[in-house]
Amino acid sequence: MKEDIIWAIIGGGHGGQSMAGHLAIMGCRVRLYNRTARTIEEINKLGGINIDGALQGFGGLELATTDIGEALAGAHVVVVVTPATAHAEIATKCASHLVDGQIVFLHPGAMCGAIEFREILRNAGCTANIPVAESNHLLYACRSAKPGYAEILAIKKDVLLATLPANKNNEILELLNEVFPQIRGARNVLETSLSNGAVIMHPAPTIFNLSMIESQHDWLYYSEGITPTIGAFAEDIDQERVALGKSFGFDLPSVRELYRLIYGVQGESLSEICRKNPAYEKIRGQKDLRTRYILEDIPFGLVPMIELGRMQGLSMSRMKLIAELGQYLLKDNSFLSHGRTLANLGLGNMTSEEFAMFVQTGERPVRHRGSPAMCRHSRRA
Repeated sequence: MKEDIIWAIIGGGHGGQSMAGHLAIMGCRVRLYNRTARTIEEINKLGGINIDGALQGFGGLELATTDIGEALAGAHVVVVVTPATAHAEIATKCASHLVDGQIVFLHPGAMCGAIEFREILRNAGCTANIPVAESNHLLYACRSAKPGYAEILAIKKDVLLATLPANKNNEILELLNEVFPQIRGARNVLETSLSNGAVIMHPAPTIFNLSMIESQHDWLYYSEGITPTIGAFAEDIDQERVALGKSFGFDLPSVRELYRLIYGVQGESLSEICRKNPAYEKIRGQKDLRTRYILEDIPFGLVPMIELGRMQGLSMSRMKLIAELGQYLLKDNSFLSHGRTLANLGLGNMTSEEFAMFVQTGERPVRHRGSPAMCRHSRRA
């Protein structure tokens, strides 16, 4: 029963407050962790989260805390609702508190989020048997103007989920579907990672709208920023994503098809779809290039796709162009070296076949000395 499950929401930003409030409104037992004391203090004054927009109500929380151990103790599902830039820090903090039987759900995982999270848990000495799940995107289009208040602009109609290892998919999906019926299973965490539309919709349009970002004018990111030309270029980038998926045996939906599945919106072009999507009507464009659309979606989105493209012998030329432009504009050369590269994920020496096996089983290959042959063993990632 959903009333018996304790949810620990890790992250008190837009998505974290929206999910905590939504779950609490549905009658679930919810805890919220955030590292910022002021945010927690304000939420505790209210006793929960006020939700407005597509869903309305007040979600009372069982606990709001800056102590991650307190939030995790006795929780059944640990939902990490933070930017991918915080995943490594969260994994390190969680490592000594997680116990057998708990589930970690990265919502969303960006690209290879579950792989990175498990690698950090392993390196931190966490011995608990913890499946790590990830989704391809956040369930909500949402904004939070202040602590204790969240506006859910839309609840998405379709969310993919997979776990590492993949044999836990059905078990975790059954639990999550009690409260989120729109979540459906993917084959493995590579499919969820490759179904991440943020890498298409954020970095390139942000860079191409730099004059608007640095102007004195307010602007709307999707309805004004995704012009026909910018939208067409984003669709060209999307073709690289789809081709990468095909090289691993996935028939991925195009970004336009993702909009039909997620929001029920269709159009002749990506630009038209963005203008027609009611969930995007209020989303303003940023006024600083240093936002998560660049700082998260290049190193934690485009970079691992570029890396996997290299593994598969694909050029990924447009993705490389945008990643390099991001580095040049921010005068930061770390995106392509310090992002989620295969080496940084601990997977640098894997072949394509070994990587495909790893995302299914969570087991790393062992090569015998003097032989390229690989055998499987039970050490988890």
